[in-house]
Amino acid sequence: MKVTLIPVTPFQQNSSLLVCEATGRAAVVDPGGDLDVIQGEIARQKVTVEKVFLTHGHIDHCAGAKTLATHYGVPIEGPHPDESFWLDKLPDQSTRFGFPAAEAFEPDRWLQDGETVKFGDETLEVYHCPGHTPGHVVFFSRAHRLALVGDVLFAGSIGRTDFPRGNHADLVRAIREKLWPLGDDVTFVPGHGPTSTFGAERRTNPYVADGVKA
Repeated sequence: MKVTLIPVTPFQQNSSLLVCEATGRAAVVDPGGDLDVIQGEIARQKVTVEKVFLTHGHIDHCAGAKTLATHYGVPIEGPHPDESFWLDKLPDQSTRFGFPAAEAFEPDRWLQDGETVKFGDETLEVYHCPGHTPGHVVFFSRAHRLALVGDVLFAGSIGRTDFPRGNHADLVRAIREKLWPLGDDVTFVPGHGPTSTFGAERRTNPYVADGVKA
């Protein structure tokens, strides 16, 4: 599976283009905006988009999802149903953060913890990881030892929990109980900033390293 990071919006959010190299089928994760850039990369790689996946409902991650999915005639899968709280507030979010007007929408498929999503020959496991937002999900490729974690975890930090319905204890619990068991060797793509590994964060992250009290 080939992964291309495409930083979008003034928040430099890492939208990801996932490509199944065996089939040329692709999925776009968190198309928050700058759709011309995302579509340009899709055209450059000459791949066929099959799905749009969303980790959560903050505007920099999902503002372009409906337009992109409609353009390619593909479904939106994710996040978890608890994220309707944020998707319903997209018009308010666009005003608050100075984004182009964004309409509320519902994905074609809500995701539950333990389910899987597929594109091409690739399968991603779904983990519900609340805390940054109530319905945040993480996508994990067991075959490629890669996780797309949205704003749950960053290199050297964790997601903010001061938004409505955020919860610091829930976030730390999700990281430690759902992500760490996947393995120290797992590389993760965060919603912002550089990639890292779970092992590196367990050693050095000031919020969730082993031995740090929540």
